[in-house]
This record gives sequence, structure tokens and C-alpha cells, in this order.
Amino acid sequence: MKSKDIILGILLFSQTGIGILGNSFLICLFIFVFLSGHRMRPIDTIVTQLALVNCLVLLSKGIPQTMTALGLMNFLDEIGCKIIFYFHKVARDLSLSMTCFLSGFQAITISPNNSNWVELKTRAQKYLIPSSLFCWIVHLLFSSYIPWGINGPKQNRNITEIQHHGYCSHKIPSGFHASLVATFLSFLDAMYLGLMVSASGHMVILLYRHQKQIKQIHITCLSPRTSPESRATKTILLLVSTFISSYLLNCILAVYMSVIKSPLWLMHTSAFLGSCFPAISPYVLISRKCWVLEGM
Repeated sequence: MKSKDIILGILLFSQTGIGILGNSFLICLFIFVFLSGHRMRPIDTIVTQLALVNCLVLLSKGIPQTMTALGLMNFLDEIGCKIIFYFHKVARDLSLSMTCFLSGFQAITISPNNSNWVELKTRAQKYLIPSSLFCWIVHLLFSSYIPWGINGPKQNRNITEIQHHGYCSHKIPSGFHASLVATFLSFLDAMYLGLMVSASGHMVILLYRHQKQIKQIHITCLSPRTSPESRATKTILLLVSTFISSYLLNCILAVYMSVIKSPLWLMHTSAFLGSCFPAISPYVLISRKCWVLEGM
């Protein structure tokens, strides 16, 4: 094995373990809250689903990629490859959707209590669970095309349109149909990202205005402590910037690898970037739990 493969393998293993630990903690926390009889807030359901799909992302991508980076090849058959790629696609899309839901719901929750926003808040809480269920069904059905292009790791044909991952392989799409599908998928991702950025920006503006009002009211009070609104704003920016940064970097590599046969180390790097948000987000959510679950 090359040294860079060993380093990437260790990084992937550490990232996967840390991410699964954090997401599992969130899931167990909400299960404990539910079983103890406490009323779960609507936002708790989004965070629980996000933690669940993040675990699935790390399990379906981090573990196979780590094993490949450390030299263990061809450990899955064709059926196993199809299942792994299918669940990774579903979990990846659901992670994007739930992050968008989380930002949108928070933006609605902290909005002013005028007549229009009160009605929207009521509707958001009412339709949150049905919307989440619909999102799961749509992604489970929509990703059903994934297994058709996935093959087992052992391919006798040494042709350029087959991309080997070490544990699985897939045919590199080409032609007008492939371009059309890629454009459609990119549009959906861009729509989710646009909604998430807009909701987060709206929330940051509201928190900034509220902080200015607090300063005007308490103009004579000089306290070195950072206000809860300021901490919340920084947390939102951290969460959104982490997601967008890892997502965009991974997209650049994914587009490159979708048209060109890539070396394994580049796929390990793409897997690491793609798993950054699922691994980091639970710790961001844990740090902001005091104001997300109690202050709103």
C-alpha cells in the first residue's frame, strides 16, 4: 500500500468512528427523552432524522472506503455493492433535505409573532411529520435507479467506461441521457442549497436585529459575555458553512470522477470530503442544543 492510501484510510476510519459516535449519541438522547415521557418538540424530530441519515451515510461510505484504503479489496459481491450504493444515495439526499428542513423550521420559529408568521408557524408544526415522511418515500423511490449502474468489484473488461472503487465498480455515464440526468440532479441539489442558505440568512438577520434591540435597551450594561443571539448566529453560520464547503468540494471531485476514470486515492479524498458534514454536524448540534431545543 502507498503511504497516502494508509493516511487516507486512517483519516477515514477516525472520521467514521467519531461521526457515528456523535450521531448515535443524539439518537439515544432523543430516544431517552421520548421514553421518559417528556414532550418532544417538533425540531427534535428533524434532528433525530438528520442524525439517523448521517449515520447511514458514514456506514455506507466511510466503512467500505476505509477498508479499501487499508488494502482490503473485493469484499462485496454484486448484490452487496448495489445495496451499499443505493442506501448511500438515499442517505446523502436525505441529509441534504433534513438540513434544509432544519434551517427552514428554525427560520420560521424565530420569526416575529405577527399574524402572517403565526399562521405559518402553526402550519409548519402541523405538516412537519407528513412532510418528512413524504421526503423519505420520495428519496427511497427516486434512488431506485442507482443499482442498475452498479457492478461487483471483479470486472474482466479493462475498458475506460468502468470506474473501479476497489470494493465495487460502476459504469461511467456518457451521452445526452447522462447529461440530462446530471442536470436534473444538480438542479434539485441547488434548490435545496438555495432554500437552506436563504432560511439561514433570514435567521441571521433576525438575530442581528434582535441583538441590536437588546443593546439599545441595555446600553449602560457592559458585560463581557456573548449574548445568546450572537452565539446562535455563529452556530448557524458554522453549520451552514460546513455543509456548503464540504458539499461543494465533494461535488467538484464527483463531477470530475463522473467523466474521467479516477485513481483510488482521489475517491478516498472525495469520500472524506463527502463525510465531513455527517461527522461534524452532530457536535455542532450538541453544542447548540441549549438554545435550539429550549430557547425556541
